Amino acid sequence: MNNPILNQIGTVFIPVKDIEKARDWYCSLLGIEAAGEIQFGHLYVIPMEGTGIVLDSKIYSENHVFHTPVFHFNTSNIEEAFTFLKNKGVNVVTEIQHGHYFNFKDPDGNLLMICKC
Repeated sequence: MNNPILNQIGTVFIPVKDIEKARDWYCSLLGIEAAGEIQFGHLYVIPMEGTGIVLDSKIYSENHVFHTPVFHFNTSNIEEAFTFLKNKGVNVVTEIQHGHYFNFKDPDGNLLMICKC
């Protein structure tokens, strides 16, 4: 019997308070244009390579923000990524750990990670 569930992750939903501000912040972070529509008044699909990210203001509450990173953004240069976020004024909450990763927060308080791959 074949398993109908694929060993793939389609997308990650991130709870955000203000969908337009979150769209602009994430697109700026990733260096992509904030194009595309906000769907149903509360969803924005960020154009990604690989696993997708959907910003969702309908699921937002202070209790729903990520207190532990549930995924990481990739980088080939962890020091450059760290400096880039610091220079953008992003809330970087850890130093580079083990020369490999660091954590930061989005404007809504979601804890995110960047990892050297």
